[in-house]
Amino acid sequence: MECFVAAAEGAIPVRLVTREGLEAWLKTAPAVEAAWVRAHRFDVSKARHLAVPGPDGGIGQLLVAKPEPAGPFLLGDLQGALPEGSVVRLSEEPRAAEANALALAFALGSYRFERYRKAGREPVRMVPPVRADMARVTALAESVALGRDLINTPAEDMGPAELTGAVAELGEAHHAEVRLIEGEALLNENYPSIHAVGRASARPPRLVDLVWGDAAAPKVTLVGKGVCFDSGGLDLKPASGMKMMKKDMGGAASVIALASMIMRTGLPVRLRVLMPAVENMVAGNAYRPMDVIRTRKGLTIEIGNTDAEGRVILCDALAEACTERPDLLIDMATLTGAARVAVGSEVSALFCNNDGLAAEIARHGAAAEDPVWRLPLWQGYRSMIEGEVGEISNSGSGPGAGAITAALFLESFVEKGIPWAHFDIMAWNQSARPGRPKGGEVMAVRALFAMLEERYGD
Repeated sequence: MECFVAAAEGAIPVRLVTREGLEAWLKTAPAVEAAWVRAHRFDVSKARHLAVPGPDGGIGQLLVAKPEPAGPFLLGDLQGALPEGSVVRLSEEPRAAEANALALAFALGSYRFERYRKAGREPVRMVPPVRADMARVTALAESVALGRDLINTPAEDMGPAELTGAVAELGEAHHAEVRLIEGEALLNENYPSIHAVGRASARPPRLVDLVWGDAAAPKVTLVGKGVCFDSGGLDLKPASGMKMMKKDMGGAASVIALASMIMRTGLPVRLRVLMPAVENMVAGNAYRPMDVIRTRKGLTIEIGNTDAEGRVILCDALAEACTERPDLLIDMATLTGAARVAVGSEVSALFCNNDGLAAEIARHGAAAEDPVWRLPLWQGYRSMIEGEVGEISNSGSGPGAGAITAALFLESFVEKGIPWAHFDIMAWNQSARPGRPKGGEVMAVRALFAMLEERYGD
């Protein structure tokens, strides 16, 4: 990765200091440096970094506050802490696990989306920690960057063809089998709900189906919502609601990032990715409120609102995913505003039909600072999505529990006994945080990869 360089002469040492470690260092540090630190009242509990001058007037070293316990984004904001073009190195070599975390945090915080506008600032670079597994760090960081790039790209350049093309390109790189179904062929192959949502766009709807790995390995199937732009259909969104709809394929981008991590690290699973990709647009052939749409499973959907399109395209993909009864089924989607009301923009709402699986995901999410919060598949609300003409409605009958009724809708297309997790995500950082620049974000992906690695890794 470009943010890392081989050992460089003159690299600025980065010293990680705990509260106790800072006091011990101050007692042995040169008097001028100790006086500088005390003059700036550097407090590990409040400040993040402090540049300490060297004898030549430049930066002699950078102190970085290390809280206890240290989080996984400790070096995620060094890009803004040092002059452009600086090169840094750790003053002390950490153990392997910490070295990997520090290198990954630096890489994630170094991400920039420059397809249309260059940053105009030479980045800070890092000499990798000696004990870091840089092949793994690079695989994870570049997978996250891939997902972020897809979300950040405007819909003009990220339609169904480009999104499914990213899956095909990834599959080709890892010798996976990839199949694309487009336009009217979706009807011929019995994916009617995907076709119904996407048919009004000048860019035809698509479904991509990727299969990778040993057929005898545990089956892990990922399904991602790929709405490349959502106008709301005939129930048109207001301008304020439509502005950010280039990110409505953030679930698909998150799935692509997770699939990339799995394949690049050679995780011993049989991976399948199913991704419907559409634009929800307005035209004479657009699907309408109160239409009844047939699905791959055979259930009929009564359209209560054309702006609840994500669950409509996901249901055909979930039904197909269940035909081979995977050991684990995960779907990811920017599905409801209700989930954002419930858990905000920085936490992924999780719905799961398996308590053990949900606990595993939550544990890894907390460890990776990739937080998830489980919401209930409350069966008492199922009556809210019963149709009057069709069997199931794509919108709830009341104003509350929108994230739950959407999850219950999806659960209707998941076969009993298949461990299933559904993520309702924001896919966007509304402000910059260490390791997480403002803009597109693949959410719950690092948590899920850590869970899969623990379950299925060698």
